[in-house]
Amino acid sequence: PILDNQDRVVAVLAGRPQGSNWKGLMSEAANRIARTRDRIHFTNKQLNNGRGNFPAISVGVSYGGGRQQPGNVAQSSAAVLTLLTGLLTYQCFLSLSDFANVIFQAYAPQTYGHYWDCLQSLWKWNPRLRRHFKKSAFASCTINFGPFTVCRPHTDRHNLSFGWCSITALGTFNPDKGGHLILWDLGLIIRFPPGSTILIPSALLTHSNVPIQENETRYSFVQFSAAGLFRWVYNGFKSDADFEATATPAQSAKREEDRQNRWKSGVGMFSRWSDLQKP
Repeated sequence: PILDNQDRVVAVLAGRPQGSNWKGLMSEAANRIARTRDRIHFTNKQLNNGRGNFPAISVGVSYGGGRQQPGNVAQSSAAVLTLLTGLLTYQCFLSLSDFANVIFQAYAPQTYGHYWDCLQSLWKWNPRLRRHFKKSAFASCTINFGPFTVCRPHTDRHNLSFGWCSITALGTFNPDKGGHLILWDLGLIIRFPPGSTILIPSALLTHSNVPIQENETRYSFVQFSAAGLFRWVYNGFKSDADFEATATPAQSAKREEDRQNRWKSGVGMFSRWSDLQKP
């Protein structure tokens, strides 16, 4: 864990499970991303994603960016959707998702519960929403197709401000010479080997990667939930505008009170390391 000066867990260097087959599973994940990459004609939006010079595609459920309500992330074609859906059914990605989910639950149980409850409410509201990983508390994932996935300094401003995302590095590169994760606000440069996972509050911390060497490959797999999903559920399955249009004065006052306290309550969900170590 990475702790702040109040003993709160603000990031987790999860590494990898102890299973002897993990290296093989993560090698398979990288190979399958590479093969899928060769079969996709990327759009300009996917190529110019704002985070770096590599194609990226998100999959799952999201809300925002002009959507009228939460829905399945649209793909450029039915063929691409089939490729991505098929990719995520392989055991290597199921294992990757399960590991990140367990770490999230273990180190940030209150935040995890907030994510899980939000998803359960969404599935009940609309059972047609696509769920690629049924055990996961994350609503979406992004596949960074590389083959040189090196992110510029950025924050993921569409994610929940106090929320977490999971990042897994994949590919073939020397982690002593490149691919490190930089957490600029914390002054940390972190060795990030292939097959390892790190969880951070990505909307809060500016992060990027150190370049890799020539002829190396690096991909990444990121799991997250958009902030808009939480607002939709909080509003009683309405947009902010629709809620305000029908809210009573008392409801509007309560919403404003909650808005002012949201950051404090969100940070209050961060676990204290001393509490996590108690029996």
